[in-house]
Amino acid sequence: MTEIPSNVIRAEEFAERFDGFSIGSNDLTQLTLGVDRDSGELAHVFKERDPAVLWVIREAIARAKAAGRKIGLCGQAPSNDPAFAKLLVEAGIDTISVTPDSFLDVTRNVAEAEQG
Repeated sequence: MTEIPSNVIRAEEFAERFDGFSIGSNDLTQLTLGVDRDSGELAHVFKERDPAVLWVIREAIARAKAAGRKIGLCGQAPSNDPAFAKLLVEAGIDTISVTPDSFLDVTRNVAEAEQG
């Protein structure tokens, strides 16, 4: 699981031991931003589309690909935000997990992103 920034920074080392990566976007967002999404005082700052978070996710994908490894993402963002799913496709993600109720919408969004 790529849930902490150091897993992204050291991705090449992990690729020597593992055959793939899974980005845990909720935890990765919290730890990149230093924000507890469950805190009533800080939850408004928790944004998976924050430029720092997007950079870390893109970097994780790029490093996994450079090491010849598959990489996926599990988290709520692709289910809630069609544009986020598109960003993942553009970055070269291999798999995206989604909630059952959003499956059809995300599938359409991914197909559009792959075509465009």
